[in-house]
Amino acid sequence: MTFPQIDWLAIGPELVLAVGAAAVLLLDVTLRPAFPRLGGLAAMAMAAGIGLAIWQWMAWVPAAGQPLPFGGMVVADRLASSGRLLVLVVAALGLATGWSLLAAQGRRAAEALALMLLGTAGFSLMVSTPHLVMMFLGLEIGSLSLYLLAGFSRRERRSDEAAIKYFLLGGLASAVFIYGVSLLFAGTGHLDLGGQGHLLEGTIITTPAVIILGLALVIVGLSFKVSAAPFHSWAPDVYQGAPAGFTGFLAASAKVGGFLALVRILVTAFGPMSADWEPIIAVVATLSMVIGSLGAIVQDDVRRLLAYSGVAHAGFILTGVMAGGQEAASTVWFYLAVYVVQVLGAFAVVAAVSGPESAGSPLSAYRGLSRRSPYLAATFSVLLLGMAGLPLTSGFVAKFGVFQAAWTAGFGWLVVVAVLTSVIALYLYLRVIVAMYMGEAEEDLPLPGTGSDWVPGVAVFATLLFGLLPGPLLDFASHASPL
Repeated sequence: MTFPQIDWLAIGPELVLAVGAAAVLLLDVTLRPAFPRLGGLAAMAMAAGIGLAIWQWMAWVPAAGQPLPFGGMVVADRLASSGRLLVLVVAALGLATGWSLLAAQGRRAAEALALMLLGTAGFSLMVSTPHLVMMFLGLEIGSLSLYLLAGFSRRERRSDEAAIKYFLLGGLASAVFIYGVSLLFAGTGHLDLGGQGHLLEGTIITTPAVIILGLALVIVGLSFKVSAAPFHSWAPDVYQGAPAGFTGFLAASAKVGGFLALVRILVTAFGPMSADWEPIIAVVATLSMVIGSLGAIVQDDVRRLLAYSGVAHAGFILTGVMAGGQEAASTVWFYLAVYVVQVLGAFAVVAAVSGPESAGSPLSAYRGLSRRSPYLAATFSVLLLGMAGLPLTSGFVAKFGVFQAAWTAGFGWLVVVAVLTSVIALYLYLRVIVAMYMGEAEEDLPLPGTGSDWVPGVAVFATLLFGLLPGPLLDFASHASPL
């Protein structure tokens, strides 16, 4: 009997997060401390996870023939460590945004903190495994945590509706994903991506229908998780109904896990079949960009507008996937790093304007915001312009990167669609900015605030810094490659 190599450091970030979740719950049950102590413990677990992810990035050295830890269930390559780092940064900013919401929950705060830690551990595992069953487990751990966080508010009935819709449609997407995994196993005889890739490189598949169908179902399942069209119908209702303090975390963490897992699947295993999956990705990307941009124009709620904007951005990211290989991994990671920081900052502004436990953020509430809170209006404007991809922002560098990668790969028509929809998207962002600076407030009421107004400032700083000096982040992203 051959025993797998055990390397606890290979799953160090996930272990720290899981232990942190258990410690938060046990501490709450036994000592019943005030929330700041529980929140501080969760923040320490996230900080330790970030430190371990950075250590993995610096210490990893590829070695030919070296056995992978845990029988190949987990890898610590550069894509895994950079993906873990991104997931943990999202969690840290999400915790900061939801701090006042958590503080108001009393004893329930420990449950929410544990859910955030476990959800982060699930998505971290998802981006660091080359095994499809383990990837599914990570996906489900992360998704179940998000379902519960979406319905965490006691005051808003729409929060319950959002959680139910998210759970039902998310369960269907998970079933589609695992059915696709079963078909891939039937067609290749392997559940690990390395074995599937080795088979496809050295074997001529004369009847690949089962493999193509399985891959298509896997793409559909992950497309739901990242809210790509036409599998996006849950996103506007969930973003609108979920507590504002958690919405940024919901929006960003699932996108990081879903897209990096998709890149690992397509690059590691199914590069030889790119002619088969590229049309599927191209169709989903086109629909996402068109539906997301046009759908956002008619929204009168800022959260629904940001949800449709997220659909469009999913299409832009999928445009980068078309490049294939190392180029796809690098451009997708860079775009995700830029976008998730912007969307977390944007939802931090939403929470400050509408209240961290609120559901719904009508556009009318943002009229005249520049007079009530010049800081929030200015930061929100910069973040929206960054999402639009204007020059001097990191959004411009990210969009240029995915467009260039797709153009070089021979998908010029998709780049043309992306540019046209970017112009349409600019209108919807300007619509919010005009309301903040030129609109008149219906009532001059004080803003609820969140106590974490520094989060939009950090997001703006990153947006401008990596827009003016993108070199260090681009260099980091260039090494984010799978094993």
